[in-house]
Amino acid sequence: MQKITPIWTPSFEQTESSLIALFAEKFGFTTYPELHAWSCANVSTFWESIWNFCGVIGDRAGDIYTQNRPMEYTRFFEDSRLNFAENILRQKGSHVAITFWNESLEKRTLSYDNLHAEVSSMIQFLEANGVVSGDRVAGCMPNIPETVIAMLATASIGGIWSSCSPDFGVDSVCDRYSQIAPKILIMVDGYAYGGKHHIIIDRIEAIQELIPSIEKVIVVPYLRTVNIPNKYIMYPVMLAQFPAKPIEFKRFPFNHPLLILFSSGTTGKPKCIVHGAGGTLIQHMKEHQLQCDIKPKDTVFYYTTCGWMMWNWLVSALASNASLVLFDGSPTYPTTGVLFDMARDVGVTLFGTSAKYLSALHKVNYKVTFDLPNLRTITSTGSPLAAETYDYVYESIHSNVLLSSISGGTDIVSCFLIGNMLQPIYRGQLQCAGLGYKIEVYNEDGKPLSKGFQGELVCTRPFPTQPVCFWNDPKGEKYHNAYYGSFDNIWHHGDLLEQTEEGGFVIRGRSDTVLNPGGVRIGTAEIYNQVQRVPEVLESIAIGQEWDDDIRVILFVMLKDNCLLDDNLKASIKEQIRTHTTPRHVPSKVIQVADLPRTKTGKLAEIAVRNVVHGKENTNLNALANPESLNAFRGLAELQT
Repeated sequence: MQKITPIWTPSFEQTESSLIALFAEKFGFTTYPELHAWSCANVSTFWESIWNFCGVIGDRAGDIYTQNRPMEYTRFFEDSRLNFAENILRQKGSHVAITFWNESLEKRTLSYDNLHAEVSSMIQFLEANGVVSGDRVAGCMPNIPETVIAMLATASIGGIWSSCSPDFGVDSVCDRYSQIAPKILIMVDGYAYGGKHHIIIDRIEAIQELIPSIEKVIVVPYLRTVNIPNKYIMYPVMLAQFPAKPIEFKRFPFNHPLLILFSSGTTGKPKCIVHGAGGTLIQHMKEHQLQCDIKPKDTVFYYTTCGWMMWNWLVSALASNASLVLFDGSPTYPTTGVLFDMARDVGVTLFGTSAKYLSALHKVNYKVTFDLPNLRTITSTGSPLAAETYDYVYESIHSNVLLSSISGGTDIVSCFLIGNMLQPIYRGQLQCAGLGYKIEVYNEDGKPLSKGFQGELVCTRPFPTQPVCFWNDPKGEKYHNAYYGSFDNIWHHGDLLEQTEEGGFVIRGRSDTVLNPGGVRIGTAEIYNQVQRVPEVLESIAIGQEWDDDIRVILFVMLKDNCLLDDNLKASIKEQIRTHTTPRHVPSKVIQVADLPRTKTGKLAEIAVRNVVHGKENTNLNALANPESLNAFRGLAELQT
């Protein structure tokens, strides 16, 4: 077998100065595979060492985890107590905690003292309005400092925070928040995207009518272009009403609920996934410090909305003594490279984004023409990073960074697959499984598969970021069916995965969108990786259509402006797929559409397209950012032959 050459290898200095090298040395390890195997085989010792190494603030007591329970019911640090916000707000002083930019090039900073002060005021407001431990506070907010402040204030008093982005319509907001009955809602008057202003103040009344649990609404005057009715509480008025005072942090059980995150909801109302404070904190600190090499005084940026779990991941970086960079608006407005301009000016050390964004930059041949001397790590998630995008990043963005394609999700509010500074990077591969996560590849019968074979991504050891529960699931049936219904006592994640000979991983797509022509399982990501290389194609969706007692592959493509899907382009697309995959991957039909349906978090809605093609109902169109795009897939004559 031909040996594959790494596209990047950390230098001796990069490895030796990394936090993971320091951690590994404490236990006598020099390689990542050895360290990872030990972390999975010694669950108690490993997680206790993470508590100590990462500097978790709290009262440690009792067993590390409950070893006598099935994995589904395992809980970590049950006798220990902490306060999530106390860990996040561990620093004080005049140095910068948060830097904020938006697409209008508005810029502001908050020092740690500023952050403490505004969190203190918000805590006093919540307590004055009867919010107690376990109550829900919800935000419909852009990625601005006030959102971080509201989340930390809620966590400080043991409340449960939930957020979505302001582009969610009334129905989408209510599909989520009506299930969890928040007491307080915080919103902005409007937001900007791509140079256009969107006023949303008029949605509040409709939301309150549909969610009667909401007692008070705080409005942040973000656009400052409309009058805000007096019946709502202005954020600056709230700050003035409750002058800052020292925060007294009460410590709660390790697994006390912190967040409610929502599934995409494309097959029904979104599931309400409850995550615990301690698990979220310790997992994020481990990933930040050991997997992403985030150090004190680093500057961490992630392009994310507040409806994506990566927003919570970003906020947690404050616990590792780093500062945050927030950006709100289009990532390519007012200029294509605005995010990298910001990274240069702010001195970003970790730049986080989506694979879609990097691919889009590649399509337009964007190149960073200035130095980014502080940048050490680029992380990418949302979908697998294509092999060509690795080439693009190292050639056009930065030649000497840890390019970490990461994958996990809302279900675990963290990453099963991530990176490290001890190993090389191979193009097209996710570098490693995270420490403490024993990731394996199973076939449909629950048998482990060897390297080079694709199957189901499973985790076979307990971990602290299993959801505490699903909201409104008293018997745990939805929870069980979501993660433990496929394999006995094994977490089933729903991704189609392959481990490579180099020890990395390749995600082939979601299990529920696997194509099965002629009985051969094909992941959609394999097709997308090839179609992405065709210059005329912006994006694509592949589905399986039932046809003649079998499944045939149908590919829908969205093309660049002024491009037409003629016979020559169809042939080029098919040849690209055939040459670099197998004949079974080649679609029977290639069809041009004007737009592709996406969830609110920007992921392609393959199941929704498949349902339309087969004449089935999509039960929750509110989960889609652009449900009208589905009309193009109805009754297509090309699918009848």
